[in-house]
Amino acid sequence: MNIAVTGANGHVGVNLCKALIEKGHTVKAFIHTHTGGLENIPVTLVRGNVLEKATLYPLLTDADVVFHLAAKISILGDKDRMVSKINLDGTKNMLAVAAECKVKRFIHFSSIHAFSQQPHHLPLDETRPLVVNEGFAYDRSKAAGERAVMEAVKNGLNALVISPTAIIGPADPEPSLLGTAVVDIYNHKIPSLVPGGYDWVDVRDIVTAAIAAIDHGRTGEKYLLAGRWTSLQEFSTLISEHSGRKTVSTVLPMWVARVGLPFITLLSKLSGTKPLYTSESLTIITEGNRMISNAKARAELNFNPRPLTETIKDLLTWLRENGKIK
Repeated sequence: MNIAVTGANGHVGVNLCKALIEKGHTVKAFIHTHTGGLENIPVTLVRGNVLEKATLYPLLTDADVVFHLAAKISILGDKDRMVSKINLDGTKNMLAVAAECKVKRFIHFSSIHAFSQQPHHLPLDETRPLVVNEGFAYDRSKAAGERAVMEAVKNGLNALVISPTAIIGPADPEPSLLGTAVVDIYNHKIPSLVPGGYDWVDVRDIVTAAIAAIDHGRTGEKYLLAGRWTSLQEFSTLISEHSGRKTVSTVLPMWVARVGLPFITLLSKLSGTKPLYTSESLTIITEGNRMISNAKARAELNFNPRPLTETIKDLLTWLRENGKIK
């Protein structure tokens, strides 16, 4: 098939393009600025911007399937409104042009953060309401994007939504935010941890389920691609076990991290680097739902997430082989 992928040079995008090519599909990879990670994958590059509707036609004309991954991830709010513009307006543009070009299947990548995380004591599945006014700017933008997809379904577009949790694993060329966290823990750049953790899922398992969604995903449905919730302390321990290096194990109370937040923010501004953590990231780590169900994706998309220990081992090997760690 002819398949279009937006956000093709991102963590999921690179792995997805590679897997699609290996299965014999023809792939158009939509990129905005750089082609990192795609250099050795035989895709057709299409440059453009999801906010510029005219640039989408070369991508979507004659496409059988589109995977819409392009999004702006933020743990720093949305001061310039680019998060909401790209994640909502960009999605609306994609939906409109896909309908015009008669794309046969539209697979939209959302996020677990689009869902209300509370109540925490109950499992979170696809029936959980999306955030409305609560949540951070990124959460609201992804929820709004999902609503736009479902509205397009009502208007006749064959679309569905995939919502991963915290994505990790090889290959990770840039690397991603979580890939960077692994490198930082390995290099002892993180002095201490805080209580909490993430539901981690391997990028390779996401790709397998996403490709299965071409034929087996149901129109108008949502699928949560979750792995297993693991604390940051256990996560660091796994890095230590598979690297042979002692990694951080000290866990400070959350109030200490909150007190240090203004200093972390000031330091990042003075140095021109990303902050070690933000108010948003602390909230996500501590208040994310720990009981996210992947039962629907298991049943319909043959989703079978591998153990986190295997992911960490493979990621460290990939990072070392590609010169990201020594």
